[in-house]
Formats: sequence, structure tokens, C-alpha cells
Amino acid sequence: MDNQSIFQYSWEILPKKWVHKMKRSEHGNRSYTNTDYPFPLLCFLKWHTYTRFQVSIDICGVDHPSRKRRFEVVHNLLSTRYNSRIRVQTSADEVTRISPVVSLFPSAGRWEREVWDMSGVSSINHPDLRRISTDYGFEGHPL
Repeated sequence: MDNQSIFQYSWEILPKKWVHKMKRSEHGNRSYTNTDYPFPLLCFLKWHTYTRFQVSIDICGVDHPSRKRRFEVVHNLLSTRYNSRIRVQTSADEVTRISPVVSLFPSAGRWEREVWDMSGVSSINHPDLRRISTDYGFEGHPL
């Protein structure tokens, strides 16, 4: 299955409450979800036969100060089976907490901690949410 087929198939089969927008570009596929559905969407993308995005490359936080929901959490996934990449993006504000994906991708724990430490976007019931880059005496979040 090629990138275009995975993109088209995912858009057709996924519930629209999980994915409200998908974009395709030369930089890869992007899927936009709200804060309630990143975990089920990532489960689908990891375990479905026609997607198999089993590697979480990175999770990053982006701050857009002019937006109402100013923070964006981006999950970058790789399917080694289909040689394909996808970004799953969700937006949050200062008080919204996101679902952790460390149970789905064990390596995601450190990246979720970094997103929290740098931008302040926290995960609900994260097993190890402590500072990574900043000192414990530091107040706030640097980015």
C-alpha cells in the first residue's frame, strides 16, 4: 500500500469525530483530531492491517499564542511495513490535558514529559510526569 492509498483509506474508514481534517503534502500526511480522540486514533493507526504505524518517532509541542487553543501536540509516526509517515495533530489550551500514549508507544513517555516541561501541556494520569530539561525550582514553562 502506498502513501496515497493509506491516506485515502484512513479518511474513508475513520469516524469523523476522531478526525475532523486530513491533509496530504510532500512532507507527509497529517491528521487533525480533538483532545478527546488522539488515543483511539493512534490505536487504529498502530494496529490496523492497512496502516501499521508502529513506530512513534517523536512528539512535539508547538505554541501559537494568537490562537484560542494555542498549543498543538504533534505525534510523528512511521510505518516501516508501508514506508509511510503521518502526523497526528491535536490542539489544546492552557488547562486542557491530553491522553498519554505511553501505554501504546513506550518510548513516548520521555517525549510527553518534554512537551509538558517545555510548554506546559500535561497528560492525564501520566506514569512519570516530571521535569526533564528545566530545574525543579524553575517556575512556569520556558516555551
